[in-house]
Amino acid sequence: MATSVDKSPDRIASMFDAIARRYDLLNHVLSVGLDTRWRARAIREAALPADARVLDLCTGTGDLALAAVHARPHARVVGVDFAGAMLRVGLDKLRVRKLDAQITLIRGDATRIPIRDGWADAATIGFGIRNVAEPEQALAQLARVIKPGGRLAILEFGEPIVPGIRALYNWYFRAVLPRLGRLVSKHQSAYSYLPASVGSFPRPAVFAATISSHGFRDVRAVPLTLGIVYLYVATRA
Repeated sequence: MATSVDKSPDRIASMFDAIARRYDLLNHVLSVGLDTRWRARAIREAALPADARVLDLCTGTGDLALAAVHARPHARVVGVDFAGAMLRVGLDKLRVRKLDAQITLIRGDATRIPIRDGWADAATIGFGIRNVAEPEQALAQLARVIKPGGRLAILEFGEPIVPGIRALYNWYFRAVLPRLGRLVSKHQSAYSYLPASVGSFPRPAVFAATISSHGFRDVRAVPLTLGIVYLYVATRA
């Protein structure tokens, strides 16, 4: 039976809330620790000024927001997500690091970002845009929130560009990863949804063109780790 890729906000929020406590562990295990490198690269490409104001959309448990502050200790970050349990895990992490005054987590919708026009020097999304029911509306909102000349960096899963590697990766992604995810997270469908949602996401060239058509210029789709992940980088027009 095909896994549902229903992206209604209530369904997606409920799914991520259910795996919130094991989410970070699974990210590290299933990516073999590469997720930390991917986030660091995204922050470098965002070219943050020293005192940057950063929006981290679909922030989840806040790892990309934390990466921004690690790179720019004087940055001010607002993380937005609609999964309350994920945000609570993120807030615990911020409090442990005494960063809860520097990074603010807000429950909100990516298609109605609760931030004023032109507030952000840059915006980031880590593996969240494919979960948004209306990604074009989210991009329009990002164009509204980022100031002209500001940067956008989006990480999203892709498919390896080397044929032999691609076949091996697809086997792991569709056969092994869902079983490991179910074993650790105790959730029956979240890690089957992952490969299904990646499979239905637009190809890199198509998504890059979509970004370009929503208020951004100089869009690049950069393959990371042989194309397992793509980093989309753009400048607000």
